[in-house]
Amino acid sequence: MPDRTLEQKEMAFERLYTGGSHNTIDEIVSWFSEQQNKSTMSYEVIPLLECNGWEFDKSGSLAHASGEFFRVEGIRVFNTQQREVKGGWDQPILTQVGYDGGILGLIRKRIDAVPHYLVEAKSEPGNYGITQISTSLQATFSNIKQAHKGDKTAFSDLFMEPENNGGTVVFKRWMSEDGGRLLNKRNLSMVVEVDSFDIETPARYHWVTLNQLIEINRTKDSIIAPHIRGILSAL
Repeated sequence: MPDRTLEQKEMAFERLYTGGSHNTIDEIVSWFSEQQNKSTMSYEVIPLLECNGWEFDKSGSLAHASGEFFRVEGIRVFNTQQREVKGGWDQPILTQVGYDGGILGLIRKRIDAVPHYLVEAKSEPGNYGITQISTSLQATFSNIKQAHKGDKTAFSDLFMEPENNGGTVVFKRWMSEDGGRLLNKRNLSMVVEVDSFDIETPARYHWVTLNQLIEINRTKDSIIAPHIRGILSAL
């Protein structure tokens, strides 16, 4: 295991260090804007019953045909004297299958001796502005298992088996999700460091420093995704 005291000192240094970066903040923001403009993802709101691959099961919950991902269930809330609605309420809520959502992971490597983190300009239909700067890996365990029958999730092997793929775990913690919309959900947040990283990354990925992420989050509106903010809060 890494030396926690040394690791904490290095993280403190990273949060403050503004020099020696691979790219400037202006260049990172320019890269993000370019990727945001390149995104072709769009959406339209449709009735729940028209969602392909989703159906109401015998329990009355909306579930995916694979049995993976999440369910839309109804809950009835009691004893709410400390909330705005004193008599309780009913609401829909999202329940992740197995409750453990997935992995939110950052890859760290040193460029000119300075730790950098691989981030992705990731498009999600519910994002403000569609595209936001997110972690190297943002995937549910259902995605990692390819329950969607789609492509393999990039970098998932490095986080599932770091030691077998040249990685060292720097940070690994279960973190809870929003309990007002998600039932008992948590995600595994990780930072994995690699000595070398020769895999060619698509243009939507970029290397940034910890200080740059903090500064962008502090000065720019709605660019940094909530998942990466959660990891930043723990570093």
